[in-house]
Amino acid sequence: MESTYQEVTLLLFATALLGLVGVKLRQPLIIIYIIVGIIAGPSSLDWVSAHEPLQLLSEIGVTILLFVVGLKLDLNLVRQLGPVALATGLGQLLFTIVGGFVISLALGMNVPRSLYIAIALTFSSTIIIVKLLSDKREIDSLHGRIAMGFLIVQDIAVVLAMMVIGSQGAGASESSAWIQAGEVMIKVAGIGLAVFLLMRFVLPGMVRIMAASQELLLVFAVAWGATLAATGEWLGFSKEVGAFLAGFSLASLPYRESISARLTSLRDFLLLFFFVHLGTQLDLGNLGSELPSAAVLAAFVLIGNPLIVLVIMGYMGYRRRTGFMAGLTVAQISEFSIIFVAMGVTLGHVDPAALGLVTLVGLVTIATSTYMILYSQRLYAWCEPVLGVFERRDPFRERALESEAQPADVIVFGLGRYGRQMAEQLCEHGASVLGVDFDPEVLSRERRAGHVPVVFGDASNEDFIANLPISGARLVISTLRDSATDRSLVEHLRASGYTGRIAITAHSAGEGRDMVRRGADHVLLPFTNAAEHAAQQALDWLGEGRQA
Repeated sequence: MESTYQEVTLLLFATALLGLVGVKLRQPLIIIYIIVGIIAGPSSLDWVSAHEPLQLLSEIGVTILLFVVGLKLDLNLVRQLGPVALATGLGQLLFTIVGGFVISLALGMNVPRSLYIAIALTFSSTIIIVKLLSDKREIDSLHGRIAMGFLIVQDIAVVLAMMVIGSQGAGASESSAWIQAGEVMIKVAGIGLAVFLLMRFVLPGMVRIMAASQELLLVFAVAWGATLAATGEWLGFSKEVGAFLAGFSLASLPYRESISARLTSLRDFLLLFFFVHLGTQLDLGNLGSELPSAAVLAAFVLIGNPLIVLVIMGYMGYRRRTGFMAGLTVAQISEFSIIFVAMGVTLGHVDPAALGLVTLVGLVTIATSTYMILYSQRLYAWCEPVLGVFERRDPFRERALESEAQPADVIVFGLGRYGRQMAEQLCEHGASVLGVDFDPEVLSRERRAGHVPVVFGDASNEDFIANLPISGARLVISTLRDSATDRSLVEHLRASGYTGRIAITAHSAGEGRDMVRRGADHVLLPFTNAAEHAAQQALDWLGEGRQA
């Protein structure tokens, strides 16, 4: 290529074309982006030379992604979910290291190689998981928030592991490696304290002034996220942790929804470069001899990691569905796994073939887990009959979030903007309404407001639906706009003997017709209905004008 601009332009054009094919074939765009990178990388055409610009764009995308995730958390939720996130994160790390080490030794690898690979298998990709959960609108769900908690634990573990390995290569003693690791933890605590003081005394007033201009508010948000990300890197821990703290520092402010909405499109565009760049880093040459070992290790990650999360969360008092959904998020290895083993190759601890093996495992697990997360509802339905052993007789932690549901005329699933306004309008017109949502923060907000009685629950959970007071309800409305969950809801309602009317919110008329065929009575199309209402009002005004 004659210039970096032309190279990036060609990458964008190729991504758009292959993305069109992927959409037609109903394939996840993440997979398409990685395939574009592989085609353009050393394993195929090898025409990408602008690695630094691609890496810079991808790092900004990651910063914005973790910043938006931090925006959605509040201190009360951190206190509530902290213990399970810590226990699950550390438990999964220990299980994967021990299991991966034993399997690697059984495959005939030496001790250093087995140890490196075992540690590499523990790191899950925060970026990929957050992107998938955001696309599915599950980042605010109970399992999504727990997953984010133990992924942050993993990110800190990544930093500590790389600190230890890096200090070994520098010829330092083992004790100095652990001293450096301790220094990192002290720095994390220090920046946490600094962020807390800023949240308390500086940021509220500053952001209130910035909010006078929406454009300036967007610039400030990106700058604040990038500043803490860069500070985190400078202090010796990851940019991801710094960006997450930046978002978290603004989470209690009233402007977070506006900031999040404006950053979403920018986040999605810049993350394209992250996945394309990841694909360009995957060199798949000369991997034939590693295929059997890669298959065994990939199966361990895809099955073993979700299983241990399911076991730990079941023991800690969560239902099997919550544990299953959270477990799926660790069914892949991270880009940091490849970087970690590459450090070992550079330091002479392991042979170059180990890097190829981990690269292959990464490619298989990232691709497979993407489909597992996207089709998690269907996968859970297949596995549910054998998952009862992973749930306590009394799932006390999850039950603590629930309250007894009172009979109502209308049950509304999903209390986002559309669902909340609909429920409040129904209440104002005299109907008794029961709201259902699986976001603990929404639950707390609605209970504080006191407008609509709410209960915690999942629309795709058959047991939960059966225990709702559906016999007295005349209408059930879903504003979830998730076709898989809506299908499950309709099926479970009819299977539980519900004979009232069901209204489903759909993205399109075609999707609405499909829901009617599956048993829904009415379809809500928010944008179409709003446009029709506005057009009718305009026609009424025109009529009044003619009469005048």
